[in-house]
Amino acid sequence: MKNFVSDFVKFVGVDDLKIDLFEGQFSVPKGMSYNSYVILDEKIAVMDTVDRNFGKEWLSNLDGVLAGAEPDFLVVQHMEMDHSSNIGAFMDRYPKAKIVSSKMAFSMMKNMFGTDFSDRQVVVSDGSKIELGKHVLNFVAAPNVHWPEVMFTYESTEKILFSADGFGKFGAVSLEDEGLENWAEEARRYYFGIVGKFGANVQAVFKKAAGLEIAKICPLHGPVLHSDLEKYLQYYDTWSKYEAEEDGVFVAYTSIYGNTKAAAEKLAEILKNKGCKNVVLKDLARSDIFDCVATAFRYKKLILASTTYNGGVFPRMREFIEHLAERNFQKRTVGFVENGSWAPLAAKVMAKSFEPLKEIEIAEPAVTIKIAVNDEVLERLEEFAGLFV
Repeated sequence: MKNFVSDFVKFVGVDDLKIDLFEGQFSVPKGMSYNSYVILDEKIAVMDTVDRNFGKEWLSNLDGVLAGAEPDFLVVQHMEMDHSSNIGAFMDRYPKAKIVSSKMAFSMMKNMFGTDFSDRQVVVSDGSKIELGKHVLNFVAAPNVHWPEVMFTYESTEKILFSADGFGKFGAVSLEDEGLENWAEEARRYYFGIVGKFGANVQAVFKKAAGLEIAKICPLHGPVLHSDLEKYLQYYDTWSKYEAEEDGVFVAYTSIYGNTKAAAEKLAEILKNKGCKNVVLKDLARSDIFDCVATAFRYKKLILASTTYNGGVFPRMREFIEHLAERNFQKRTVGFVENGSWAPLAAKVMAKSFEPLKEIEIAEPAVTIKIAVNDEVLERLEEFAGLFV
């Protein structure tokens, strides 16, 4: 069973196999999961709800696990609508249940539902505990991972971390590979697309949770992580420190008539011939932009090749750089290749965009192409590649 948790902790989440864009911008060809869990004990706690389109399915899943029992608590770790939309439906269905959440989350409930369920609130903060019987819920404030009201919950008996959006990934649970071999691919794109700006906040939570013994991680998206947890924790530690996973070169380009493309392809070939093991080449106009963002964070070195366009850079390249800057891109070596028919300016404009970013080393001088690749350009590309080996 792909999302089995334990004999006392049950998965009651749902899969969305029809969604095309998550949060209106992230392509999800393998769908999306909205996870929810139930902890069965003397008192019963339900961990989060699901997206509004799946309320009936979720309540049916919940009924199947509860088998006629009444839940005591609904724990709301995160108020983003794909997890909180069915709070009202839950409260109507189970009128004796109380809501456990942060003070800020209750303010958001007031805005969302017109009520903060004041007579049924249990407000928790960092260090708060709730005993269910054998199971104990320990709350860890995780502000701005990635919303300010977020709480993680550590169940100390079975050593399970309920991590809200942390350790999530794109893709429906029902389509997951059992072995999780490819977890990092979509988890990386998810992290840098959604959480990437908040690396310092992730590190702050890591420090608070440093003493916890974790046997399983239950995120709000994607599969339950139940083995080799050090690997997943290491990914998040690396990502949140903005460190490169691998010593490779990502060559990202935009091209109108194919000349800048030809230069980028030639540069990638030269880099490989010089011994670079990891060289990734992508056309930004024809690639998923957030996959490109994740790739830029994955490798230590980045080369951007762009046509000069309206006195600046090609729009897709400008968008890509803006995404990197918004997510605190740093600790990288960056180089530029520019093309221009009469006044090449792309390299200057791109370099200026990186000036506010931390620990960026610019490989100079940039390579300039005037329309087409010629012998002189090939010689410059050869020299330029040497700066990245």
